[in-house]
Amino acid sequence: MILYGLKTCDTCRKAMKSLENSEFWDIRTRPLPKDVAQAALDRFGAALVNRQSTTWRSLSNAERERNPLELLVDHPALMKRPLIEDAGRLYLGWGMDTQAALLGQGGEMSR
Repeated sequence: MILYGLKTCDTCRKAMKSLENSEFWDIRTRPLPKDVAQAALDRFGAALVNRQSTTWRSLSNAERERNPLELLVDHPALMKRPLIEDAGRLYLGWGMDTQAALLGQGGEMSR
């Protein structure tokens, strides 16, 4: 299992703590692999880019119109986090649905 995110992201840290056997991939120091990025865009579409972030609000309209994958390379903090790859499946975020899928029915509350 690989968790893609930012080491400074609180949500990523919570996910890492719960997913003890996962590998962490900091997207600021190592960009998302192109195949993973494309698969995530295909699966999650516009949800892959966090349009509520400070980074998004600081972009010009022209920047916002760019290809999402190019934006994520230039601005890794724009990615909704974490992106988790487990046995060929992708999960986005650390909501109850992702927790239930990866930790069991009750998510982190059952641990």
